[in-house]
Amino acid sequence: MNLVSSPIRRFAATLSLVLVSVFTVNVLAAPGGPGGHEMGTGPLLGGMLPRMLDRVNATAEQRAQIQQIIERNAADRQAQREAGREMRDQAMALFTQPTVDANAVEALRQRQMALADAASKRMTASMLEISRVLTPEQRTQIASDMQQRGEMMRRHYHERQALDAPKS
Repeated sequence: MNLVSSPIRRFAATLSLVLVSVFTVNVLAAPGGPGGHEMGTGPLLGGMLPRMLDRVNATAEQRAQIQQIIERNAADRQAQREAGREMRDQAMALFTQPTVDANAVEALRQRQMALADAASKRMTASMLEISRVLTPEQRTQIASDMQQRGEMMRRHYHERQALDAPKS
C-alpha cells in the first residue's frame, strides 16, 4: 500500500511542504528586503492562502481562524529571521579567520539545526491547528490543488531546463 495515496497523508505532506516553503521564504527575506514583505505577512497571507481558501469555499469564520493561527507566529518568525542572520554573520566571521576553528563551526551548525528544528515544530503545530479548522473535504481539495501545482511547477522547471540546455 502506498502511504502517500491516502488523502489525509497527501494533505499533511503537501501542507508541510507549503509551510516549509513559506517559512523558508520568510527566513531568507528580511522585511522590505528581497521578498518585500512586512513582518507577519509574506506570500501565504499576501495571496496564496486567500486563493486557496477561495477554491475550497472557506467560510469567513474559517478564514479568520486560520489567519489568527498564522499571525500568532509572526513574532516567532521575526525572531527566527534575526537569529538566522546573526548565525550567518557568525559563519562568515568563522570562515574568514586565518585558521578556521572546526569546533566553533560545528557548534554553530548545531545551533542552526536547533533553530530549524524549533521552526519545524512550530510549523507542524500550525499545520495541525489549521487542519482542525478545515473540513476533511477542504483538506483533500487543497492537497489535490497543491499536487497539481507541484506537477505544473516540475513540468515548467523541466521545460526551462530543456530551453536553457547548451545547444550542440
